Amino acid sequence: MKSLSYLNKYFFKYKWHLLLGILFTIVSNYFGVKMPVYVKETVDDFMTNTNFTKVDSVLLLSLKLGGIYMFLSIAKGFFLFLMRQTIIVMSRLIEFDLKNEIYTQYQNLDAPFYKRNSTGDLMNRISEDVSQVRMYLGPGIMYSINLVVLFFMVIYQMIAINPILTFFVLLPLPIMSVLIYFVSTKMNQLSGKVQEEQSALSTIAQESFAGMRVIKAYSREKEIWEGFSSSSSAYKKRTMKLVFVNSLFMPTMMFLIGLSTLIAIYLGGLMVYEKTISLGGIVAFIFFVNNLTWPFASIGWVTSLIQRAAASQKRINEFLIQHPEVVSTNQTPFVFNGKIEFSHVSFTYSNTGIQAIKDISFTVNKGETLAIIGRTGSGKSTLLSLLMRQFDVTSGNIFVDGNEIKSINLETFRNQTGIVPQDVFLFSDTIKNNLQFGSVSNHVTMEQLVQVTKAAHVYHNIQDFPDQFETVLGERGVNLSGGQKQRVSIARALLRNPKLLLLDDCLSAVDTETEEIILSNLKKMEKERTSIIVSHRISAVRNANKIIVIDGGEVVESGSHNSLMMENGIYAEMYAKQLAEEKS
Repeated sequence: MKSLSYLNKYFFKYKWHLLLGILFTIVSNYFGVKMPVYVKETVDDFMTNTNFTKVDSVLLLSLKLGGIYMFLSIAKGFFLFLMRQTIIVMSRLIEFDLKNEIYTQYQNLDAPFYKRNSTGDLMNRISEDVSQVRMYLGPGIMYSINLVVLFFMVIYQMIAINPILTFFVLLPLPIMSVLIYFVSTKMNQLSGKVQEEQSALSTIAQESFAGMRVIKAYSREKEIWEGFSSSSSAYKKRTMKLVFVNSLFMPTMMFLIGLSTLIAIYLGGLMVYEKTISLGGIVAFIFFVNNLTWPFASIGWVTSLIQRAAASQKRINEFLIQHPEVVSTNQTPFVFNGKIEFSHVSFTYSNTGIQAIKDISFTVNKGETLAIIGRTGSGKSTLLSLLMRQFDVTSGNIFVDGNEIKSINLETFRNQTGIVPQDVFLFSDTIKNNLQFGSVSNHVTMEQLVQVTKAAHVYHNIQDFPDQFETVLGERGVNLSGGQKQRVSIARALLRNPKLLLLDDCLSAVDTETEEIILSNLKKMEKERTSIIVSHRISAVRNANKIIVIDGGEVVESGSHNSLMMENGIYAEMYAKQLAEEKS
């Protein structure tokens, strides 16, 4: 229950739902307990009153008994409905709040967190794990309260009828408690393993759906199916173990309740013979034992719910207690003027231990364009991630307008930046809404959309679609070509009219002619904008004010296109190879 204590704040938030639920439970059980008491009194009156030997008197008694019993049943059912409407509704409200809290936490956590955790696991914790917790908050809490209230009410009435018989009838209950104590630990262990395997299964499914085109292209359906089938079998095996342990509860509970009924009949019969209890008292005892049948039989089910919820909440808490490594402490609005400086920056990925950046220094002034070029894996994209402060540097400093980047308001700085990532992501929405996602304004005109799409040289492609800007894209923009997706992503970044534009190898899927058109359009729109272009193609960077060449995380060359060509180093070698490839 330690992990479930995190939910106590929600019980305080919805305390009136909980308190009313408890009140309705008490009232409902009050009418339920009154039913056996009324039957007892009626049977005792029938056995002692000679007038009930006549047929019309018996008929009158039956009608009276049935009418009052029906009234008590309706009253019990009505308050049972109110009990469910308060406690179950409370569980749904808490489920809503908990999912929002988890999603907010997901948004607050930074890039290192998402490098350590799979999408399938994240999805499973906000969906399946929260659903398991809700079962504890709703049915688990409701049946537990009902059991406690009903137990004390029934015990009170049973003791009032005959304390000795009550003792013997309740004798099997401690055995039930011991059984639950030993089995619950096993159920908790199995529940945790089931949830872990379900996360693995969700991850496989998510990756399979996302990469279906690659799977089909390489005809790897069979291998993927075997992996999914293996994980699914492991999930089934662990679930069956949990089901087996859980299934032992109900027969055991029913046996012990049945044993209590036999004791009530046998010992009660002896006591009736000795005239220490009335026949109506025996009938009431049987009713009371039957009233306790489901609440006590549900102990196993409720225990299973609680154990599953505890395992799920423990997994949820693992993420909720995490804090982002990158935190913006300054909330003062920041206005970017255009200067970026890296001073002896080094960076090592904590999850792999790989040093991606080694003692890099450079400066970009307002209105200038800096190009970063290098081979694949040289650390180019990492520099942009550090500039956007998705990670904090291991050593050295990054200055924005002379301010250390950790000291400025990160949100307002990012709002003034337009970034086109190397891995383009488009939402399953219209082209218009995908473009508007990049705007910091709530109102975007059609003229603005046309302007930025023309600048990105994708407007003519959009015009070719029947629905044009209202064309709905498939998942991750699957119905666009690679080059079209890159150009839509560029247009999205331009829509916010950024003061700092970052292009992370975002022209790799377009031909050199289209690349030249886009870069020319960007040059016209630049004005006083600071730009940083990352690429492995020299044709995309040769017109930059300054070019730095990175190899193995270090700056090995820097200067303009002409000066780097004169050095006849790595840059000149790359240029010669790419020129030869184009000619061939």
